[in-house]
Formats: sequence, structure tokens, C-alpha cells
Amino acid sequence: MKYKILLLLVLLSTTACAPTIQPPPAAVPTEPVINPVTPTSEPMQNLPLPEPGNTKFTRGNIFIEESGLVIRESYPPQISLNLSGNLPTPCHQFRADVSTPDADNKINVDVYTVVDPNMLCTQVLKPFTESINLGTFPSGHYSVWVNGELAGEFDS
Repeated sequence: MKYKILLLLVLLSTTACAPTIQPPPAAVPTEPVINPVTPTSEPMQNLPLPEPGNTKFTRGNIFIEESGLVIRESYPPQISLNLSGNLPTPCHQFRADVSTPDADNKINVDVYTVVDPNMLCTQVLKPFTESINLGTFPSGHYSVWVNGELAGEFDS
């Protein structure tokens, strides 16, 4: 009887210390997935802008990491502005205002975000990639400026 109890104790102690089998951890991506830029022939439709009397949305910052021009070889050439970077949070929405060329053929693009200040949101950057169709322009040399920085130049 003593041997049975001793054998039972040894069996219980060895099974209690045995490692448990766990499934392998899921693969965690090391870099955020950014959709490739796909220029469209349709102009980008801007969502409603924040207005002075509209307290639902407030204007926010945007973090632009890359900007560049795409010149489609058509007649007349069609110009697109490609942007990538990060929004401050997933709740922020991308906005862009494109001005008409001034006397120096300078095209200013104001890029920013809007957000509902009453919305609770995770405080994490959200990658974005946008393509803004600037359209076609009369003959001349043009420069495109995004938030005060030169994004590129082209001849039409």
C-alpha cells in the first residue's frame, strides 16, 4: 500500500511540473501595411470642412513623410500629387485644399486633418497614402507646394 501511495505521489509531482503545450504566437507585422498609391482620373472629393459655427469637427495636424508628383503622359498632361505619412490617430480624417495657380504658377496644397473632439480614440499613429488629382494646366512651368514645402515642379 505504501508503494502505491508513493507511486501516486511521484506520478502527480511529475505531471504537475511538465511543461504545457502552447500554440505558436501569431505573426506580428514589423511594418505598417500601406496600400499602394493608385492615381485616379477623378478629382479627389473632399469631405465637409470644419466651419466656424460647426463645433463637431476641429482641425488637426498631419505628418507627411513623402510627397511627389505623377505626370501622366497624355495631352494635356494630367498631374497628381501622391502623399504618404501618418494621421495623429485613427479618428482623424484626411483633408486637402488645392488652390489655383497664382501669378508665379505656384500651386498651394493645404493638407490637414479633421476630428470630432468628443470622440474617444486610441492614441496611435495611423499610416495613410493619398493621391490627389490636380488636373491639367495651360502651358508653363509650375511648382507644387504642400503645407509650405516644395513637393515638385512640372512643365505643361
